Amino acid sequence: MAQIEHTDIFISGGGIAGLIAAAAFGKAGFSVICADPAPPVTDAAAEGSDLRTTAFLQPSRQFLDRAGLWDRLAPHAMPLQVMRIVDAGGEIAEPRVAHDFNAADISELPFGWNLPNWLLRREIAAHLAELPNVDFRPGKGTAQLMTREAEARVSLSDGARISAKLVIGADGRTSPVREAAGIAATTLRYGQKALAFAVTHPIPHENVSTEIHRSGGPFTLVPLPDHDGRPCSAVVWMERGPEAQRLAALPEEAFNAEMTERSAHLFGPLTLVSRRTIWPIISQIADRMEAERIALVAEAAHVVPPIGAQGLNMSLKDLRVLLDLVLAQPADPGARELLRAYHRARHAEVLARVTGVDALNRASMAEAQGLRDMRMRALNAIYSVTPVRRVMMRAGLGATG
Repeated sequence: MAQIEHTDIFISGGGIAGLIAAAAFGKAGFSVICADPAPPVTDAAAEGSDLRTTAFLQPSRQFLDRAGLWDRLAPHAMPLQVMRIVDAGGEIAEPRVAHDFNAADISELPFGWNLPNWLLRREIAAHLAELPNVDFRPGKGTAQLMTREAEARVSLSDGARISAKLVIGADGRTSPVREAAGIAATTLRYGQKALAFAVTHPIPHENVSTEIHRSGGPFTLVPLPDHDGRPCSAVVWMERGPEAQRLAALPEEAFNAEMTERSAHLFGPLTLVSRRTIWPIISQIADRMEAERIALVAEAAHVVPPIGAQGLNMSLKDLRVLLDLVLAQPADPGARELLRAYHRARHAEVLARVTGVDALNRASMAEAQGLRDMRMRALNAIYSVTPVRRVMMRAGLGATG
């Protein structure tokens, strides 16, 4: 039988949130083992690479800096100065209303900084390899988990046995850690899927993230660096499931034509410059974010549709709150009262954000013309009242908690 290894913190899950957690707790001086059943795909062209992008909002950038990661990521990051919301819900797909939410209204900094997910995995994994107190084990899954008052015992798929003071479940929406802890989760399904890919276009994006609403879900273009000398954007196109599958299977020329039409021609003809990947859309929230010796973070605790850059930014808020609590009581990072304090600090806000993004997504899916007109009037009302607009922008940045 394998000898038991001892560590302060075991992280189940080596996605972006799990890798950032390993960097942050490692930088804070804790011994960390992080395991994931799948090695990270760190090349955009490789099969299985994640072609989505993440916009790190201002508080998340501060946390990445604190975790020792920002200097490594900054050269690859695209600043997002303006979030533009466009309603194209009329009889034909053309802009009826467009409103700009400019970061300059509330801050001297951009709203956020956009990075490709595959590149994040590459850079963060490379950083972890330089930390002597962090042991990242790709290709090793969490097989068994048992907790007791003084420690957690974890068995990995390769037979390794680990004793940890704290287990962080960062292992996704079907979290083995959450399941082992017996924590239930509520899931809302929309019958939607998201296509993620990259495009070039003749009209520059000017560091504006553009969310175009018509029906089925938003069509969002997020700035990327130029590709072969042409302006380039990452696209997330949300549609009802059968329509998303149809679009994913179209020949490239036909796909270019359909996405140009769906973009309301705001950037001229769009040209696909990557693979198309497809992702299911759900909302989900765990009943609790803690159990004995366990903290749930990121998609193990909450999943939202990709609207308003909320998903991974909520996850980094989980990590920031948890790290602050652990640093206040470093002798025992998995103490019962500490983890209960973590749940109290996060769960109500997470529930509010999941509920809010759910409402936004349902509004974006509206098919009936009357509902699309109501959506346009609501956008106009929010934008026209300056104090309301600024409150909404600050809330979007996570500046309310």
